[in-house]
Parts: sequence; structure tokens; C-alpha cells
Amino acid sequence: MLDLQTGGTEPVVRLLNVTKRIGNRTIIDNLTFDVPPGEVFGFLGPNGSGKTTTIRMMVGLMRMTSGEILIRGRSIRTEYEAAVRQVGAIVENPEMYKYLTGYQNLLHYARMIPGIPRKRIDEVVELVGLTARIHDKVKTYSLGMRQRLGVAQAILHRPALLILDEPTNGLDPAGIRELRDYLRHLAKHEGTTVFVSSHLLSEMELMCDRVAIIQAGKLIDVRLIHGGAENGGKAEVLFEVDRPDAAAEALGGAVLRAESGGIVVSAGREEAADINARLVAAGVRVYGIRTVTKSLEDQFLEVTGGGRIG
Repeated sequence: MLDLQTGGTEPVVRLLNVTKRIGNRTIIDNLTFDVPPGEVFGFLGPNGSGKTTTIRMMVGLMRMTSGEILIRGRSIRTEYEAAVRQVGAIVENPEMYKYLTGYQNLLHYARMIPGIPRKRIDEVVELVGLTARIHDKVKTYSLGMRQRLGVAQAILHRPALLILDEPTNGLDPAGIRELRDYLRHLAKHEGTTVFVSSHLLSEMELMCDRVAIIQAGKLIDVRLIHGGAENGGKAEVLFEVDRPDAAAEALGGAVLRAESGGIVVSAGREEAADINARLVAAGVRVYGIRTVTKSLEDQFLEVTGGGRIG
């Protein structure tokens, strides 16, 4: 069991041994992980790896063969209405009435859910940056604007969890960047947990706080993208020194590898300061200290043994 709770807070989503079989074929195989609150959580895997199937089970559009999915402690199996009330979702493409304006679409949706005032519609329109075009008909919107309107619709009822399935498909680079900024704003300022699937490594690296990597229906790993060392975790740290051999001798087994002009160790913030002091005490001159950040692509290839994605 991968326990991803942060700061002792309860996960917004828990997948517990989730399995989906169709005939003799296992589509999803014992998927278990937690999604912490207030993060952009990526669900990364090649096309056909089971991402959309998992999301469909999370929102109740497809039944699990076995296992359990809890949203804010509510079971999708046995407490569906209470669980799904916590969720806003866009599975594949957002569907809108193209002959209505963006505002009329949101108003129509708001009427279906008790307790959504006009003020909330105005809030989400501003949040996703559609104020200037919200009274234009949706048929005049670009794909990126329709995606933003879909996000606005999905967060009208202030869900604890926003689920987006491949939201950047078909968007141009500017649209992808806009969507990325809105999702990070949602997580940071609205406290919404965002669960986003994709097969695009570069976008997930920029967008997400952590990612779960899935391959052929199995969970390969969960990786923190942002904030590892800052949050007390360890990172690879490069010490640029005048004598790498002497530095390695002074630190013994703490050295992971030598690099041109320096050595690399695994260390947290305080440990890096201690290592620096040890090197100076050993007469080694330290010219620079910096973390060595592995790209998400490097991490993916590392945990999948070089398997292709996309």
C-alpha cells in the first residue's frame, strides 16, 4: 500500500486493490494509491494503459470487478450519490450546447444543482478567464475556450475533487499553458484537488505536484514532482569541488557517483549543510552546491525499464 497522505491529512481519493476484467482480459490490475488534498495529481501512462477505464470507475460510469474507491471516505460502490457529490469531472471532451452562450450553459447546469447562486457563476467565469467571451455563443469558442468552460462547469458546485481525462488533447501550446495555469490556481487558491490523466510527459512535469505511473493496467510507481527536498525529502545534490577523489574519500559511502568537477550525494537540506562542513574540514574546496533534478522522462524510463509512452 502506497501511503501518500501528507501532513496527517486524509486523502481525497483512495483506490484499494481496484481491478477490472472484461472476459479473460485484465484491464486494471490491483490498483492501489492515495490522492492527497490540495494537489494537482497526475495519472500518467501510455495510450491504452487503463487511464480512462480507471477514471470511469472513479466517477461510477463503469463498475469495478473488485476493489474499492473512496472519495472523501465515501464508497463509490455503496454510497454513490454521497461520493460523486464531491466530484467535478470532464471525461474525454466537455459537452456543451453550442447554440447557447457560455453563460447560458453554466446557468442551465447550475439549475440542476441546488444552492448555486449567480454569484458563483460569475466567480468561476473569472477564475477560468472567460469574462470577455462568456456571453458569446459556444459555437464561436476555440477548443481551448471550450475546455475552460468545461472546467468552469465542473467546479460550479465547489467539488473537493476535479477529474480531467486527457484535458490537453487538441489544444495548441498557448491553450495548454492557460489550462495548466488555471489548474494550478484551482489547487492553490480554491483548495481543489485536481486529478488529471495524460500521456504527455512534459506537460505532466510542469502541471503536477506528483504523478502515479501506470503501465498495462498496473501501478508502476508514484513520484513527487515538486517540493521533494523542500518538504523534508531527499534529493540528489551535486557538490562542485577542486578534488573529487579527496571529497569521495572524506564522505565514504555517501557518494552516489562522481561527475565532471564534482560528486553527487543523496541529501536533504540539513544533510547538505553537514556534508559541506565535512568537505571543508577535510581541506576540499567547494565551489558550488546544487540539486540535480531528474526530468520526469528520466524517472519514467527508470521505473519502466525504458518502456515507451504515447
